[in-house]
Amino acid sequence: MKIQAMKEEPQLYLVPTPIGNFADMTFRSIEILNKVDIIFCEDTRVTKVLLSHFNIKTPLSSYHIFNEESRVAEVLEVLKLGKKIALVSDAGLPCISDPGYLLVRRVLDEGYHVSSLPGANAGLTALIASGLPTDKFYFYGFLDHKKTQRKKELLAIRDLKDTIIFYESPLRVKDTIILMEQILGNREVVIARELTKKYEEYIRGMLSEICQLELELKGEIVIVVKGASQTYLQMDLNKQTLESHFNYYINMGIEEKEAMKKVAKDRNISKSEIYKQIKSKVNV
Repeated sequence: MKIQAMKEEPQLYLVPTPIGNFADMTFRSIEILNKVDIIFCEDTRVTKVLLSHFNIKTPLSSYHIFNEESRVAEVLEVLKLGKKIALVSDAGLPCISDPGYLLVRRVLDEGYHVSSLPGANAGLTALIASGLPTDKFYFYGFLDHKKTQRKKELLAIRDLKDTIIFYESPLRVKDTIILMEQILGNREVVIARELTKKYEEYIRGMLSEICQLELELKGEIVIVVKGASQTYLQMDLNKQTLESHFNYYINMGIEEKEAMKKVAKDRNISKSEIYKQIKSKVNV
């Protein structure tokens, strides 16, 4: 076990960058990027524009999904020299659907300190303006680019009752929405794009409605979907007769009283009503 205290000077800073509007850059982020010895970033061309805007002259080095393994070793060598490092992504928080986890893990394993700065995040920005429940939510990020795998992933989370946040490519958003409607059922959905930018847009509606739209969208896409009101098992049982529904739980070895409670909950009717109907059938 190891406790990292605030008084200890971090050697690796995880610094958020604006998701579109440069005015969202925090004073502390600018301070840290000026203070460190080197900044590792996804795309040096993108980060150069940001640094130039804030007159930050700290040297840059690339750190992306294709060179992650080799760059981790390089970062550790830099840390051994007593230097301080910042990691940024092209937009938003490092490590969230962007490279960074491997670096953080290895840096911690080597005994160095890591500190993360708060800042812009597309998923949370879309969530709080979506109008969907925010008390409990599940961040999924990007679904697989292969349709068969995307289907499996959606099937695995279709019973989640929490609001779900996805990232998606504008090239796949139409296909993904159609697949969501097929697998998740007709739920409320919000598509948010170009957040904090000039052409920011929210498209709100039911999945069935959004499927009918010609979605030729550009820019960064966030899809926020309402959680399941019922599990697929509950929906399937509700299509059966009340007696079959009740017997399903009895056959599972559940006691009669508890089985009636479960049926009542699944069908959203009173337990006394279930009792009356089940008993009348038994008496017949």
